[in-house]
Amino acid sequence: MARIANITLPNDKQIYIGLTAVYGIGINTAKKILNELKIDTAKRVKDLTAAEEQKLNEYIAAHMTVEGNLQRIVQGNIKRLKDVNAYRGLRHKSGLPVRGQRTRTNARTRKGRAIAVGGAQPKAASKT
Repeated sequence: MARIANITLPNDKQIYIGLTAVYGIGINTAKKILNELKIDTAKRVKDLTAAEEQKLNEYIAAHMTVEGNLQRIVQGNIKRLKDVNAYRGLRHKSGLPVRGQRTRTNARTRKGRAIAVGGAQPKAASKT
C-alpha cells in the first residue's frame, strides 16, 4: 500500500497509472518522473520497494505542485477571473462552458439536467 503525496495508490495497477491518482499528475508526467528516477513503468504499485517509494515522495515534494496546493492555486485563478469580471470568469459564475464550446445543444455537463418547457405533454381530455 504505497502512499505518495498523502494519497494511497491503487495496489494492482502499474505504477505509471497508479500515480495518476494524485491530483496534478497525468500519464505523461508520471512516465517522466519514473524515467528520471529509473523506476520500471511496468512495475505494479504493490511491488514498489520502500526506497523507491521514498524516492518518489521526495521527488514529487521537491519538484511538483500537487493535491491541495495545486487545487488552491487553480481556485485562486478562477476567483481572480471572476473578480475582474473577465469573460471566462462570467462563464464560470453562470455555470456555462468556459472555452468556447457551443451551448445550443450539448453542454449538459456544465448546464445540468435539461428542464422541460411547458406544453411538452399532451393535455388530458376533459369531459364537458
